[in-house]
Amino acid sequence: MSCRSSSWASKTRSISSSIGIGLHSIEPLPKSLPDDAIVIVFGNVNQLPSDWGRRVDHETVDEDSATIVRWLQTTIRPTHTLIGICSGSLFFGLAGLLDGRSCTTHHADCAALSRLAPKARVIEDRLFVQDGNIFTSAGITAGIDLCLALLEEDLGHEAALNVARYLVMFLVRPGGQAQYSHMLSRQAITSKPLRELQVWTLENLREDLTVEKLADRIGMSPRHFTRVFTAEIGEAPGQYVERIRTEAARRQLEETDDTVVAIAARCGFGTAETMRRNFLRRVGISPDHYRKAFA
Repeated sequence: MSCRSSSWASKTRSISSSIGIGLHSIEPLPKSLPDDAIVIVFGNVNQLPSDWGRRVDHETVDEDSATIVRWLQTTIRPTHTLIGICSGSLFFGLAGLLDGRSCTTHHADCAALSRLAPKARVIEDRLFVQDGNIFTSAGITAGIDLCLALLEEDLGHEAALNVARYLVMFLVRPGGQAQYSHMLSRQAITSKPLRELQVWTLENLREDLTVEKLADRIGMSPRHFTRVFTAEIGEAPGQYVERIRTEAARRQLEETDDTVVAIAARCGFGTAETMRRNFLRRVGISPDHYRKAFA
């Protein structure tokens, strides 16, 4: 667990992570916190999570975890900012801090979180969720997305982008989205309306994503929109839409058993033949051959 003073705190002086990395000289849990404290709680896959979807026995939570839960119950105040990374959200649930709140956790533990915190609104398939002063993330990498979003809110888009570049990672992966992969170079966009439009297109691949519709959505003429979009993103709107639809279809071919017809409709191609022609042009092989090679 981390607090605003950049310290690590726990019941014990040394702990081992789930992959065997040790943390030492850890400070004891503080008796009180400043009013503006930020408390970050990380999960431990050897303790609280649901053993990859299996039911948790709430009565056998180990003493170290129980100590943290009691500390949260007695120390946390409404002025504190709480951040639960991955299954760290389950500590908040056990402490009753998620009652009446929207939250998330790793998809393998959403059912467990619902049982641990029956009064919480557990949202599955979200990278991270904010409800007032409580932030929860779906996993470790989603926790990085959450921290980048908080950094952008405090210090601005450029600061967050610089950190993301240093980490060689995607920047604007919105909390409310499923995981869509884009090159970091596509995220260096100064226009907030265009960034929000990117998010909307990813959510609405089945919609009519013509230049005219996209331009109208952010209040620009088609000609001006095409010029601004191309300058900011590095490709024309039509090429961008074709690319994100292709990326979405590739993931679904890899990860699902859905038919090409169903995937084509869901990703906005309309017909399987249109999707096939697009794959041949952009990927070099047909959807069927792609699935056989990569699924």
